[in-house]
Amino acid sequence: MSASSEPVAPRVLHLNTEPTWRGGEQQVLYLMNGLAERGVTQAIVAQPGGPMAERARERGHEVIERRMRGEVDLPAVFALGRAIQAGGYNLVHAHTSHAHTLGALAVRLAGGKPRPKMIVARRVDFSIFRRSFFGLNGLKYKHGVDQYITVSEAIRQVLIKDGLDPGSIECVHSGIELRKILDAPERTAELRAELEIPDGHAFVGNVAHMADHKGQRYLIEAAPKVLAEHPEVTFAIVGDGELRADLLAQAEELGVSGSFRFPGFRRDVPSLLKAMDIFVMPSHMEGLGTSVLDALTAGLPVVGTEAGGMPEILLHEETGLVAPIRDADAIATHLLRLLREPELAKRLAEAGAKRVAEHFSTTSMVEGTLRVYRRLLGLDPDQAPQ
Repeated sequence: MSASSEPVAPRVLHLNTEPTWRGGEQQVLYLMNGLAERGVTQAIVAQPGGPMAERARERGHEVIERRMRGEVDLPAVFALGRAIQAGGYNLVHAHTSHAHTLGALAVRLAGGKPRPKMIVARRVDFSIFRRSFFGLNGLKYKHGVDQYITVSEAIRQVLIKDGLDPGSIECVHSGIELRKILDAPERTAELRAELEIPDGHAFVGNVAHMADHKGQRYLIEAAPKVLAEHPEVTFAIVGDGELRADLLAQAEELGVSGSFRFPGFRRDVPSLLKAMDIFVMPSHMEGLGTSVLDALTAGLPVVGTEAGGMPEILLHEETGLVAPIRDADAIATHLLRLLREPELAKRLAEAGAKRVAEHFSTTSMVEGTLRVYRRLLGLDPDQAPQ
């Protein structure tokens, strides 16, 4: 091997085009924090003034603010190409769909020998052809990308089924900061009082963006059956989103609005989780489900669904109870079982917390991603960074 082709340490340019802050952006920040601790040189390109840029800068990361408008933003492509060249980056890691296209074009434009490796994170469990025009997504996904990193094995299998090379796809599960949950202050009495949870009521909660694929409507639909047998239950759907008005109207229509709380977006979610008794994730599409990881770490039994990678966390009857997607009756049945059988709830919660600690920490996510980086650059995947 000549000197010019010897492997070199990772230099990573992250790309994130989202103007808002959701679970994917939190994972990017966790990754950057972990890579920085391991001495990896990196920067992130993010929307100007957005939460990704602000929070990354707060953590001491190099931030390049650049307006990125859609997938065919040629000025952004040229700017990214210049940033790749100026920083000498050998890895470009796109964390959103639009970043995928912009990054792949920019890598080609930047050139260089060897060409920077292009990595794309895939966090959603639907087919690449779901929103494809004239099969263009097939071209986008099958050319110009060296490595896909999926957050669940379920997503990996979707990409393989869509015709991508299995060797170019690796699953690295999302992770959470366990201490962020474990060290959160216990404010159960205060929070239950704030949310007007009556004394003696079981507190059943969900934390998620109010979007169709999160399936909160199936939790509301399950409520009448639960309340008919176990009226001392209060539900809370924590978060905000485009379906908020629809969910409020549904609860009213089904006559269960008095049993539901909609506290909106909260920054004290870890403490809120500790105040709950049962967590429900009724999604019908889900890449993995980091809210489930949070809930299990907080010590809650969880009712989830078969959506996406969620069954990789929730092993039915072992670390949680799993319902078919869009099945409110099954969700109600599982909730009633946990309410009737506190020993089962305790066993599932303990086993679930142990599984998260062993397989879904930020440490395992960062180290898994770094192994991919090093393998792409011809380095020993298990060798610690210099």
